[in-house]
Amino acid sequence: MKKTRDTGRNLSIALLAAGCSVGLTEPVYADLQAIDDDSLRQFTGQAAIAFDVVETATGTDFTRFTLGVSADIQTNVDAVVLGEYDLMEGAPGADLQASNVSLGHISRDSNKIQIDGNTYAENEIVPFSGVDPYFEIAQDGGELVGFRMGFNQARGTVSGDFDSFSGNIGIKLDDGSGELKDAQLLTNAGLANSSRATHIGLEGETTDCMSENNCTAISNIQTFEVGVDNGDGTVGFTSDYFFSYQKQALDWQSPSGSIVATDVGVHVNIPTAMTINLSELAAGVPRVRTEFIDRSLGLF
Repeated sequence: MKKTRDTGRNLSIALLAAGCSVGLTEPVYADLQAIDDDSLRQFTGQAAIAFDVVETATGTDFTRFTLGVSADIQTNVDAVVLGEYDLMEGAPGADLQASNVSLGHISRDSNKIQIDGNTYAENEIVPFSGVDPYFEIAQDGGELVGFRMGFNQARGTVSGDFDSFSGNIGIKLDDGSGELKDAQLLTNAGLANSSRATHIGLEGETTDCMSENNCTAISNIQTFEVGVDNGDGTVGFTSDYFFSYQKQALDWQSPSGSIVATDVGVHVNIPTAMTINLSELAAGVPRVRTEFIDRSLGLF
């Protein structure tokens, strides 16, 4: 039998052996060198996760976990129900109850300047922007008494049909006198109430939710523009957009340093850049487009 010789294979083995012998006979030396301050200033970095602990004189400690990422979102949720339990007869059955909830929207007009100051082609997504999302817990004497989720910075549209709302909606109301007032969450009787509210407006002697005088159903405001009014027609990022749940009244500190007081139960904090004429409150705010396909649900 004639034997053949695989010269290519033998050459590969020879080269590998030579490389190994060189690696064994020629040691490599390495040493860590310190970087001086001037050189170090040329480099920047950021941790992927940050931990912050705040201890208060009342004994309540707050621990926040922040993820160093940013996200542009357009998402739809059929229904959101939080804090569902019986409170009193005739009251809504949940702290927050909403349907057709959306973050971000879809452009209908290529010439319209959107909330972020840009224009978008028709059918292009106008995202809800969130920067540095965080999760925070509150402890009192070692017991977990509350948690919340939010963004260090947020800007964009939040849409939905809100049948019950607990927390705060930061809308300014123009009463026609040139004075802007903070909108209040109300009961259907027109009384100020930040828990399981069904209406929004101004509490007062002339307030009548049945006739929609100084009052309208929250579900009539179908889109909220989350952000900060810069005063020049543009909208900036807010640091106060979050939702929380607490077993006791808590004062949460926003990333900007401001304090947001919350009651027991669910609290949804929606700061907006919106100003509505009080005389036009009953007309409400129409919903932006949040779906690509028209299903005859008022979402297109």
